[in-house]
Amino acid sequence: MTEPANEIRPAALAMPLGLFVYTLIYGGMTVLAGVLAYKQVQLWPTELAVESGIFAFLLLVVISSTIAQLYGEKLANRIVWWGFIPLLIASLLMQLVLNLPASVEMVEFRGEDLAAFERVHATLWRVWMAGPAAYIVSLLLNVWIFSRLRGSSQSTSTVSLMMRGAIASALSQAIDSVIFITLAFYGQFEITNLLIGQVIAKVALSFLLVPFLITGGVAFARWLDRR
Repeated sequence: MTEPANEIRPAALAMPLGLFVYTLIYGGMTVLAGVLAYKQVQLWPTELAVESGIFAFLLLVVISSTIAQLYGEKLANRIVWWGFIPLLIASLLMQLVLNLPASVEMVEFRGEDLAAFERVHATLWRVWMAGPAAYIVSLLLNVWIFSRLRGSSQSTSTVSLMMRGAIASALSQAIDSVIFITLAFYGQFEITNLLIGQVIAKVALSFLLVPFLITGGVAFARWLDRR
């Protein structure tokens, strides 16, 4: 027997809309960060570099802090742990695709594209292995620092929110850089410039962008929840 619509609707609304939206985005960013990390971007005008995955990872930091601010530290930590699921599924699917035979048409007419795809993604295993290690340490640390700086007060001050977000992001992402760059690229090429550039870029972005992104993220989630 079909349940009346008015009995189904309260269960569907049990999860705040803001939390639902950010959870979806969070899962996507965990996968995208690993894919983007393959390309290193030069920090002009220096010779320092940064791996492109930091842009997606920056959003992971903002979302985890936003969830901690609005829905609590325990839930934020739970989201971080469950973020492994899309990452694991994506890595398994990548291995499946790499081991499946390419179509006759692709082998015959798009051999260069096939070779490039396999060359890039076949070497991503170190990135896929390094990502979770750096991910879990840095994001749990980010949530912990962000929540500890809040203390026992439930302050909603915008300045407090911005400062806590910046400090937590800077410290956690500096540690993330050391773990990720070392595990993913050590031995493949000289990583000194990349490591220094990564730390500088993440700390700088933490103070320049994260305060405003978190403020906007919290405001957006509250707006969604009111709907």
